[in-house]
Amino acid sequence: MNKGGLLGYAGSWNNEGIVALQVETASCIENIVEIASVPGVDILFLGQNDLCMSMGLYNKYKFPDMYTSPELGAATQKLVEQARKNNVILGVFLFGTARVGEFLEKGFTFISVGNDLHHVLTQAGAYVNDMENIAKEKGKTWKRRATALF
Repeated sequence: MNKGGLLGYAGSWNNEGIVALQVETASCIENIVEIASVPGVDILFLGQNDLCMSMGLYNKYKFPDMYTSPELGAATQKLVEQARKNNVILGVFLFGTARVGEFLEKGFTFISVGNDLHHVLTQAGAYVNDMENIAKEKGKTWKRRATALF
């Protein structure tokens, strides 16, 4: 709980809580009219990876082309239309910022640009590049040892 005790957090939840539904299956898109109109839903959060898997797009397209496929685009458009119609916030998970502008234009306002593993690997990769460049500038040889992560 919190310093307000039982009535602080739990007692206020109905007024302050957020209900976010993850949209990540083909059947969810098929039923998005009904799902988006459920009273009390605040956010519809698009999970592109799982949705692509559910729609069979990983088998149809070479990675990462499924993310810009017409099928995923059509599914995303259905989601956007129903969220707008029902005044529901649109959310999406992205790896990095390359597509943020595209999703802002579609009306997404809750945008995650990675998870903990993504950020650790991205920053670690940047440090590896820095190390190689620094060593080269100093006339030294430094090379990253291969690992299972990258």
